Amino acid sequence: MQNTAILPLFYLPPVGYFSLLQKLSPDILIEKYEHLVKQTYRNRASIYSPNGKLDITVPLVKGAKTHTIMKDIRISYDFNWQRLHWLSLESCYRSSAYFEFYEDELAPFYNQKFEFLFDYNTQILEWLLKKLKLNIELNSTAEYLDDIEKDLDYRGMMNPKKTEDIVNNKPYFQVFEDRHQFLPNLSIVDLLFNQGPQAKLYL
Repeated sequence: MQNTAILPLFYLPPVGYFSLLQKLSPDILIEKYEHLVKQTYRNRASIYSPNGKLDITVPLVKGAKTHTIMKDIRISYDFNWQRLHWLSLESCYRSSAYFEFYEDELAPFYNQKFEFLFDYNTQILEWLLKKLKLNIELNSTAEYLDDIEKDLDYRGMMNPKKTEDIVNNKPYFQVFEDRHQFLPNLSIVDLLFNQGPQAKLYL
């Protein structure tokens, strides 16, 4: 356990998350037993809209969210957020070079209902790793560990509010960069829809 890094599980994670996964693999575990940390990428993603950065959020069932462990967090379907997210992805990336290349496989994540956020994020991450051709095995923690060496504990990484957390910020072509310039560390789908199979080389 001594050499194993622990990472959080994000929804449509930022580009830098995958650079980190590659760097740390195979000695990684995905945190399953932490309490939900609010206003993080655990249930939100940042994409590039015609008006600049747009955050899309997976709503969670109301209750003692901060006292519920990650594996037990339930997704709320009080409104049709899946349709909203899919329409946002379409309007942001329909004109990108590779949206059509991936849309049929990504669409089921916005049609099928998942009960738990952890399961939803895991399945999306597995699909993304496959599309990026990254051979990374995902294993989860069996309990919450307090005594982790600081340089192996990535659970507080990449807060949407902090730009200093960016791991990889080399520019690549983005659909609306002529309006708002290059935006680093957006969701990996931004890289995938714009770069397609070349995304792995960027990482």
